[in-house]
Amino acid sequence: MDIGLILKVAGVGVLVAVASQILVKSGKDEQAMLLTVAGVIVVMLMLVSEMGELISTVRSVFGL
Repeated sequence: MDIGLILKVAGVGVLVAVASQILVKSGKDEQAMLLTVAGVIVVMLMLVSEMGELISTVRSVFGL
C-alpha cells in the first residue's frame, strides 16, 4: 500500500476544503463549487494509474 498516495489525496482534500470555505465565506459560492469539482478531478487523475494496476491484478488473479 502506497502511503504517499494517501497523503497526497488527503492533502488535496484539506487544501480544497479550506479554500472552498474561504470562498463561501466571502460570498463566492460559484467559484467554491468549481474549486471543489477541480479538486475531485485532480484526485481522480492521481488515482487513474492505481485503478489500472488494480484491474490488472484482478485480471491476473482470476485468469481473465
